[in-house]
Amino acid sequence: MDVVETERLRIRRLEAGDAPFILELVNDPSWLQYIGDKGVRTLQAAERYIVDGPMAMYERLGFGLYLVELKGPGEPIGICGVIKRETLDDVDLGFSFLLRFRRNGYAFEAASAVMAYARRVLGLCRIVAVTSLHNHPSGKLLEKLGFRCDGTVKLQAAGEDLKLYIADLA
Repeated sequence: MDVVETERLRIRRLEAGDAPFILELVNDPSWLQYIGDKGVRTLQAAERYIVDGPMAMYERLGFGLYLVELKGPGEPIGICGVIKRETLDDVDLGFSFLLRFRRNGYAFEAASAVMAYARRVLGLCRIVAVTSLHNHPSGKLLEKLGFRCDGTVKLQAAGEDLKLYIADLA
């Protein structure tokens, strides 16, 4: 199901059939460094990750992480969407793109479209994002999108400190 399109991108709900792409993405060195090892090593585990994560959130809340693919070839290049974490008061913007598709403006294009969708369709007035303390590229992108750093937060009591960014969508 399509969520939104941009000039170059199609952003749609993830499906179980996207498991080969997810397997590659969650084992990308940057994902492992900045997001963490999800233990997804097989196509079956990638499918379970999609079904139990994004697809379950679509059912529960009507939104989640979405697949970002190039228009035309339909090649998956990353994910971008909004999620609701129990430990954060606000909905959280998340994104990750394969290395070979970075530095082309795709993350900014996708995140801008998702933020507009969150405001227009989901009715959100404020959105947050978190990054690891050393993930400077994502921090720069968030600032370009209009987020401001608002200190640090832990998503789990024993978890690492993460930078918390906030953006008003109104």
